[in-house]
Amino acid sequence: MEASLAGAAEAGDSFRASEHQHVRYNPLRDDWVLVSAHRVKRPWQGQLEKPPPEDVPRWDPKNPLCPGAARANGEVNPKYEGTFVFPNDFPALQPDAPEPDDNDHPLFRAASARGVCKVMCFHPWSDLTLPLMSLLEIRAVVDAWAELATELGASYPWVQIFENKGAMMGCSNPHPHCQVWASSFLPNEASLEDRSQRQHLSQHGVPMLLEYAEQEARRKERLVVENADWLVVVPYWATWPYETLLLPRRHVCRLQDLSDSERDSLASIMQRLLIKYDNLFEVSFPYSMGWHGAPTGSYLAEDCRHWHLHAHYYPPLLRSATVRKFMVGYEMLAQAQRDLTPEQAAERLRSLPEVHYKKRAE
Repeated sequence: MEASLAGAAEAGDSFRASEHQHVRYNPLRDDWVLVSAHRVKRPWQGQLEKPPPEDVPRWDPKNPLCPGAARANGEVNPKYEGTFVFPNDFPALQPDAPEPDDNDHPLFRAASARGVCKVMCFHPWSDLTLPLMSLLEIRAVVDAWAELATELGASYPWVQIFENKGAMMGCSNPHPHCQVWASSFLPNEASLEDRSQRQHLSQHGVPMLLEYAEQEARRKERLVVENADWLVVVPYWATWPYETLLLPRRHVCRLQDLSDSERDSLASIMQRLLIKYDNLFEVSFPYSMGWHGAPTGSYLAEDCRHWHLHAHYYPPLLRSATVRKFMVGYEMLAQAQRDLTPEQAAERLRSLPEVHYKKRAE
């Protein structure tokens, strides 16, 4: 791939990342992304998405995530006033699944999969999202995440905390919430990151993402927001248009290892990032996000210092509140491709105000 870039330079055209297609390496996943910034100029005649509703009721007795409402299994939620965690009524993983039959051929393999799935409501009000919550309320979410990571991580090697925000990302309920799936195995993405980070530490003597955070803090060109403990960047290898990576400055392996002050500053930087997201197109910005940290369960007794805690934010919107990036065709059959450079995306996000568009008139 390096030879292809060299060939373009020899053709007499001075390379500019914002004008010329090129590929970038993602060391975390050990793969490449095609950057084609010139494509963002093409006229759009494809699908337009429906913006999220602005008239979500604060409380709806028919909404199964609201305080005091009945869920599908007949249980009634308590009249909670903060965060609320309960078992997923339709779990993808259960703790008592039987073992698959023995494999009779190496091309037809199966293995056991056990686990626990939980739902966590961030707030009792359905018309709030994280960027509109107070810092104390966001800090309560961070603490609940850490508690769940500790509780489930005592038994399971992987605890995946993730939030799907918006109907565009498959979220069927506007009430502010996330999911937590604990599994008896390392999922694919976790296995990839474990392998790549382990190899980097072995070869370079420093955790990959700790070194990356230090580099990005110095270079600034992909920086979106930062504070004393955290920084948010559009990663050099970003796939989604406004994808970001949230990184602690200190070497931390797991969410539950954060200090009290780091949890406070995490709540602050999350709020700042998510306000910028909403302000980009003045809409409740859809995304899928999730935390990745060192495995737990039996891995708690192992050396996992190659891991560095981080959160991925994957938002689909590209040009407006109604035009999204589709990962189809070439992306599914060849490799990931993006339509503007990470530097351009970071500059746009960085320049946005940190007062939410809904609060500017207040």
